[in-house]
Amino acid sequence: MSSAAPDRGWPAWSGYAAAGWSAAYTVLGVFWTAGGDGYPFAPAPDDRRSASILEGAPAEVVAPLMAVLGLAGTVVALTMARRAGSGRWPMPTIAFGWLAAATLALVIPDYTLIAVLAFAPLLLVFAFTGVPGPQDGIGDILYWHRTHLIILFVGGLLWAAATLAHQRRVRGACPHCGRRPGSPGDEPSRERLLRWGHWAVLVAWLAPLPYEITRLAWYFGHPLGISPEFLTMMRNTPGMLEIGLGCAVASMVGGVLTHGLVSRWGEVYPRWIWFRAGRPVPPMLAVVPASAVAIVLVPAGLMMAWDPAVGDGWGLRLPSVPWVLWGVALGVATVLYHRRRRGACRHCGPVRDGAEPDSRNLAAPDPSR
Repeated sequence: MSSAAPDRGWPAWSGYAAAGWSAAYTVLGVFWTAGGDGYPFAPAPDDRRSASILEGAPAEVVAPLMAVLGLAGTVVALTMARRAGSGRWPMPTIAFGWLAAATLALVIPDYTLIAVLAFAPLLLVFAFTGVPGPQDGIGDILYWHRTHLIILFVGGLLWAAATLAHQRRVRGACPHCGRRPGSPGDEPSRERLLRWGHWAVLVAWLAPLPYEITRLAWYFGHPLGISPEFLTMMRNTPGMLEIGLGCAVASMVGGVLTHGLVSRWGEVYPRWIWFRAGRPVPPMLAVVPASAVAIVLVPAGLMMAWDPAVGDGWGLRLPSVPWVLWGVALGVATVLYHRRRRGACRHCGPVRDGAEPDSRNLAAPDPSR
């Protein structure tokens, strides 16, 4: 790698962070194997269970496996951080890293992540005012079985960052941006990125339609995909139909915002945002929230796929299974938007062919577009 690409920031510390996280779970695995308290997948009352694929899994099986994999993960992550896996055997290290990241961030968690993201403002208020209703504080919402899934998710993100940086080093690319010095052919043209982005946005718009349609139908009194008795129960439960309606509306608003990833108004503020009209939209203003939503949609959709129960009707769970496709498509569209908008890397040098100049150097076109 060129000396112009110093390995600082997240590529430098993510491997050590993943190693530390894995070492902690090695210790916890040994502790839970020995019968220690707090095993996070132990059987729990219905109101304290998670919907994780590992919920109810026996400690005598999962805890030792957790200890062994945690120890292996510690070694692999340190290997990545110390750049010792870039020689003869880089692929097993990279494969282990991506498998760990996907399992921890996407497969084991449930809908908790998307619920926390959607209701974060309310949870912040509840932390100070108390939770209305019969719940006894935030602990009745974010209990250990759920909180532990958030910790696993964070570990998955650390593993993804560590593996991505390591993979880029193996390729001889800048660990920050992924570009290889002197290889302009690595960068697709802006037109190609935009064309791929349109297809990804189309899929991301279509995938949540079954969910949106069923929730709107219920709110307006049509038991689409559920029994009339179940609809009556929801109607008699204060706020239940309104929450479903709010989620459907939020999904539709998200679909509109997703189009910004391939529209001019996603790059330059339109005139109806009068105080910023004509100025470039900071790429991270779109990339950060879109990435967060894309990541949490996948485990929520997989949770429904693991157990697509239709006891009270197919409308309760099956319309949420396409969230997996929604999350993947939104993630792809976000990556393509980022690659189209990114400018010069502060760590490895100027823009290469096919990349757009820094947004601050964009000419300000007609803000009415």
